[in-house]
Amino acid sequence: MPAAAREPHFVRSLERGLAVIRAFDADNPELTLSQVARSCDLTRAAARRFLLTLADLGYVHTDGRMFRLAPRVLELGYAYLAGLTLPQIAERHLEQLADATRESSSLCILDGDDVVYVARVPTRRIMAAAITVGTRFPAHLTSVGRVILADLADEEIEVRLARAELRPLTAHTLTSPTLLRAELRRVRRQGYAIVDQELEEGLCSVAAPVRDRDGVVVAAVNIPVHAGRTSLDSVRRELLPQLLSAVAAIEADLRITDPARAASPGSARHR
Repeated sequence: MPAAAREPHFVRSLERGLAVIRAFDADNPELTLSQVARSCDLTRAAARRFLLTLADLGYVHTDGRMFRLAPRVLELGYAYLAGLTLPQIAERHLEQLADATRESSSLCILDGDDVVYVARVPTRRIMAAAITVGTRFPAHLTSVGRVILADLADEEIEVRLARAELRPLTAHTLTSPTLLRAELRRVRRQGYAIVDQELEEGLCSVAAPVRDRDGVVVAAVNIPVHAGRTSLDSVRRELLPQLLSAVAAIEADLRITDPARAASPGSARHR
């Protein structure tokens, strides 16, 4: 956010502290003071103060040279996830879906331009993509993202496509705004999305939207499979009907949930 656009209440130090936490990820689980400073565009002195404060609070561990996040940072995300009713409602249906298909199943919501996994039931099959609760992917690249995006107004879709980073991750990735628009229109018509090896070679995924009692798409459920093991025809014929059945069961439970508690912050309309 540009400095000129910040509201008077904006706390810059909080922004910087959160940036320090976000500097650590799966590719950078441990960082030196200098690396954190460069990543967050901070001076070494400022980065040191933030890191040592986080260490004092129990969110960071250090051996004096290397810094890494401590398990306590999970509290920050858990407070959000624990307040969601939707993952709790969906969990048993995801488990039944995983048992029936012998494939993993997940529930995702839209957050900004990404989809975030908020519930997941894995199987023993080894997928190339390491996915856990909290994993984020660009929405336009995923089956779950496309079924959520397809429910948005055309004007909002245009805004999102205009700012999306349309770069090829594989030889199959759609990078043309025109083709993506057409794909989202097709997803809207058919009520599900299949993404075949666009996010990662060998990974195919089918997803269907989860609608609240007002018919608004608030989340999506997906089943990922190895493209070499399952044909697209098999995905449509065997997996899609079970996926749609699981989604219908989730939606039925949502309809009988207290509206005040079911007002999930995961609603795509508010992201």
